[in-house]
Amino acid sequence: MSILARLAVALVAGALFGFGLSVSDMVNPARVLAFLNVTGGAWDPTLAFVLAGAIAAAIPGILQQRRLARPLTGGDFGLPETRKVDARLVGGAAMFGLGWGLAGFCPGPALAALSLGTVEVAVFVAAMAAGMVLFAFTAGRRAG
Repeated sequence: MSILARLAVALVAGALFGFGLSVSDMVNPARVLAFLNVTGGAWDPTLAFVLAGAIAAAIPGILQQRRLARPLTGGDFGLPETRKVDARLVGGAAMFGLGWGLAGFCPGPALAALSLGTVEVAVFVAAMAAGMVLFAFTAGRRAG
């Protein structure tokens, strides 16, 4: 598949994902924080329904992926080479959860929320991008 076709598929998939996040209001940090604040008295369970819907939507794709040797668009699936749970994985997961709990955003909703044009979202996305660049730089130094 040509690079343009692969980019078109990625654009459509990303737009569909962003649309779903917007329709479900997961681009609203207050809604996410209300879900995470179980003991705060105003718990909002709607994110659980969004997560259940996402799992239901993903299952057919996962089942199809297991039947394929490689993606229909070419390349590889980019699946992890190990299932080992180590300190690096747990530390990264903890940092992700802490950031999500503090800001109310994870990467997908943050990118979708850029369309809102708020300064807070732009700052979050800039910090997220800086963290990704820093990780790529430090991981590259560690590997090579």
